[in-house]
Amino acid sequence: MSARSLNPRIISVGECMVEMAPTGEGTFAMGFAGDTLNTAWYLRRALPPEAEVDYLTAVGTDAISDRMLGFLRDAGLGTSRVARIPDRTVGLYLIELTNGERSFAYWRGQSAARLLARDPAVLAAGFAGASMIYLSGITLAILEPADRSQLLAALSAARAAGSAVAFDPNLRPRLWPDAATMCAAIMEAARHADIVLPSHEDEAAFFGDEDAAATAARYAAAGAALVVVKDGAGPMVTLTPEGQQSHAPETVRQVVDTTAAGDSFNAGFLAAHIAGAPLAEAVRAGARLAARVIGQRGALVT
Repeated sequence: MSARSLNPRIISVGECMVEMAPTGEGTFAMGFAGDTLNTAWYLRRALPPEAEVDYLTAVGTDAISDRMLGFLRDAGLGTSRVARIPDRTVGLYLIELTNGERSFAYWRGQSAARLLARDPAVLAAGFAGASMIYLSGITLAILEPADRSQLLAALSAARAAGSAVAFDPNLRPRLWPDAATMCAAIMEAARHADIVLPSHEDEAAFFGDEDAAATAARYAAAGAALVVVKDGAGPMVTLTPEGQQSHAPETVRQVVDTTAAGDSFNAGFLAAHIAGAPLAEAVRAGARLAARVIGQRGALVT
């Protein structure tokens, strides 16, 4: 099945968490967010109603897990691929902002999402019929090594059945035992991806890429047919078998909160790509959405 099918079914895989977002000096509002959840949320809004956007994760059986599932349903996301695991709950993170830049504190030790890839049969059923599967480096990082291998095997089987795989490396070294383990896992996952959506600044720090073009070339060499490299306020680079292109980012007058900048770009880009837009147009769609998101507070903005 092509990612550009008339009625696409997108499966986003990862962890939705309780978000405590700043509303003022020392005050916070509770919501739900997470990198792959953010992208799914924006995809649901960018895609036509007939498209399906499901979230594959695991939650507990407690009240906050029930509330999270209600949030997903209210957002129009499919929840049939959400496992319920007794004696587990959902993770939580708190955002702190300094001049628009974010830092995070996390509490996710008992997160049920860490077990989302424990059962290969659940993964196979969850991926069945997907036109596109989306995941990130954070999805990989929260899993035990054996579960991570099962997830990659399920992705391989889904690709063989016709699904496309989109992957944002989203490097978060604090979630990994060490940088070497992180880099090895990221590149292994990239070998199972059709589309890779890295951020050059992060990639340069851990892979030593000289520029965005070097980041694109490394992922293309791993097998990705399409690489889109975000680079903050700098030009974005795309690489396909037809060649490399540079794309100017959207101008942003005031950056309020960079939370979900990359996640929203990915959603805007993928929605346009799925609809069959030319590459440059899809990049512009992602950049426009990201520019709107970083001009407001929080991961999910309307």
